[in-house]
Amino acid sequence: MRRIDLGPRGACLRKDVLAAVGRYRVRSALRAGEVVAPFTGVLVDATRATEPLTYLTAAWLSVGPDALLTGPSAAYLHGISALPPTPVHLVLPYEHRKGDRDGIVLHNGCALVEDREERHGLPVLGLERVVVDLLCTVWPPKALAVVDEALAQLPEANRPAFLRRLRERLQERPDPRGTRIGRRLVDLATGRAESPSESWLLWLVVDLGFPVPQANIPVRAVDGREVYRLDLGYEELRIAIEYNGYAAHVDRVEADEARLRDLERRGWIVIVVDAHDLHGPARLEKELYEAFLRRGVVLGARTTRALRPLPHRASR
Repeated sequence: MRRIDLGPRGACLRKDVLAAVGRYRVRSALRAGEVVAPFTGVLVDATRATEPLTYLTAAWLSVGPDALLTGPSAAYLHGISALPPTPVHLVLPYEHRKGDRDGIVLHNGCALVEDREERHGLPVLGLERVVVDLLCTVWPPKALAVVDEALAQLPEANRPAFLRRLRERLQERPDPRGTRIGRRLVDLATGRAESPSESWLLWLVVDLGFPVPQANIPVRAVDGREVYRLDLGYEELRIAIEYNGYAAHVDRVEADEARLRDLERRGWIVIVVDAHDLHGPARLEKELYEAFLRRGVVLGARTTRALRPLPHRASR
């Protein structure tokens, strides 16, 4: 039996499928597991039900054409992977009543027409508005990762203008909650982080009260050739902070150790951080503070936050 055509994204309104193939064919497809119904009034190709684009399409169809993808779901459609796209975040005009449902988070918003764009055939809020909303509402390290990833998509020359527009939107945002931390995150963003974890690490170092570190510091040989590139650090003090992500380093333990020894021979103090340190940074704070002392730098009073885990919510 010929498979039901559910369109290029693998999701379609149930009423449209019924009109095309009839009630009996739809019932047999559901019984056979050929299609599934993740949301009311929508059918999805079972082989594509876990694909983000298919799932986002199904959620949007379920809510209706007045909805736009927003938040992490819109960020995903703009090519940003720092946050998971599900549950699906959708925004409706204020005249629409909202009510969350399984797998869908509904918001109300204003000025949706002005910020409406289309990505992959779906209506979304524009990138600048999405980034500003996330800056004010999600956990700061994750929000910083979003800005860094958005900046990384732009040519270096266009990044200052993008950051300026983010600051303007933060200033004009109707809801002032989270805008203070949002402005701080914009000031920290560089677009040079090579993974969300590196953005998290930058925020953590600053939030612990240390000076803002440089990102992607080149280490050069005598002839000027670049030998290494360090994640974060303080070049003048030769203090480096390196993120050791398991996936990237699992097969290169010996190479990493040799690199560490070579950096130390070159006069660098290297602090290696892993995923555990991002949520319980007491060791990072202690070793970084001691590194500054070894360089003869006594830091002023700082608010020590490393003795408790970082909260998974935005600071207001």
